[in-house]
Amino acid sequence: MLLWALEDRLTGEGGDAIRTGAETVAVSAASIWEIEIKRSLGKLKAPDDLGGLTDLSGFERLSVSFEHAREAGRLAPIHSDPFDRMLIAQARHEGLTLATADSTLARYEVPILVVARN
Repeated sequence: MLLWALEDRLTGEGGDAIRTGAETVAVSAASIWEIEIKRSLGKLKAPDDLGGLTDLSGFERLSVSFEHAREAGRLAPIHSDPFDRMLIAQARHEGLTLATADSTLARYEVPILVVARN
């Protein structure tokens, strides 16, 4: 449910691209990690089976590799959020476009698809 609800909250061109236009949508293990931390702290409501929902959505799972970790650790200190830094590293290393509402991440010279939240 969370992934569908998240999709429904995305608006504009970016949301449309994720819902209908993207050939492949990858969900990072780092995103699941962040969601689970926020859920455990009571800051976010999320279903128990995020992996199953990812699969049902037709999204691909993207694991965190040693190469991703090395790249994230070597990024310039433009942004301090470790989860965002991992997503940037993964997008750069895998040649992906990063869907985000945080346009400052484009300063890392990674393709960005700006999405807005309702």
